[in-house]
Parts: sequence; C-alpha cells; structure tokens
Amino acid sequence: MKKFLKIILLVVCFSPILFGCSFESEQSYLRIHIRANSNLNVDQNVKYEIKDEVVSFLTPIIANCSSIDEVKNALNSNKESIKSVCDSILSKNGFNYVANVKIQNEFFPTRVYGEYVLEADFYDALIIELGNASGDNWWCVVYPPLCFLNSKDLNTTNIVYKSKIYELINKFFN
Repeated sequence: MKKFLKIILLVVCFSPILFGCSFESEQSYLRIHIRANSNLNVDQNVKYEIKDEVVSFLTPIIANCSSIDEVKNALNSNKESIKSVCDSILSKNGFNYVANVKIQNEFFPTRVYGEYVLEADFYDALIIELGNASGDNWWCVVYPPLCFLNSKDLNTTNIVYKSKIYELINKFFN
C-alpha cells in the first residue's frame, strides 16, 4: 500500500511537467506597470517619484483586500485618484504632459521578482502611462502585494500562500 501511495504522489507532483500544464494561472497576479515618457533622465526620475507616491497612496487602500477581485475593485474605484496623484507630481516638476491610468490585460515577458518568477503570459495590470509612455518602465506585483511587503501600513498577516500540489495531495488522502 505504501508503494502505491508513493507512486500516486509522484504522479501528482510530476503530472504538470509531464503533461505541460501548470497549476498557476495569470489570474493569480495583478501587476502595476509605470511607463516613463522617455528615457531622458528627467523622465526616468519623475517615474520613480511617481512610483513612490503611487505605492504610498495604494498601500492603505489594498491593505485589507483579501482577493484579487477586491484589489481590482479597489483600483477601479480609485483610478481617477491615482491619476490625480501622478498628474500632481508631473505638474509640480514642471512637466507639460499628464498620466493615463487604466487596468487591462496585457502580454508581459518572463520577469523575476525576488524569488518569484512570473512566466511570459497575459496578466491584468494597473497601467500608468506618463506622457508618450515610450521610455523604460517600472513594474511590480500588486497582488499578491509584493511591492508592499515592506510597508508598515500593510497587514502582511493577511497574506496566504497556497500550494495546489499540497491541496491536491491533502484532498486525495482525506
């Protein structure tokens, strides 16, 4: 019986590799993507200033969200406020262009964020385009809140990490 259970466990663990499927879906993540007006130093610098302010603005808003749908709703409800934060910084720094803020599904190449690898795929994202949005960009993950883990305002005890393999094994044996 033990041998049979070990074989089943191995099949469950390696079936995604053998059959080319994945337990992780692009819907498990929500990105934030800030695209600078250009690659001029002034445009890149203001992009980082905007990034800092947007992360500070969003932290208390998403702090109590416990699902990707709650985060999407919170971002949709605050799009105009996010735009105002961005436009205020642009104006304060003397830029004559504004920000465009939207939430949409876009293709992203494979990216590494610390110990996380987000495979190339389509992901929902909060997109902030500054001016022409033709410069280098900054990105991070809003959900799960990888951009916000060091924030004192975010209740990181609400973050739940899940393992589909563990859930399947647990379900099988229970």
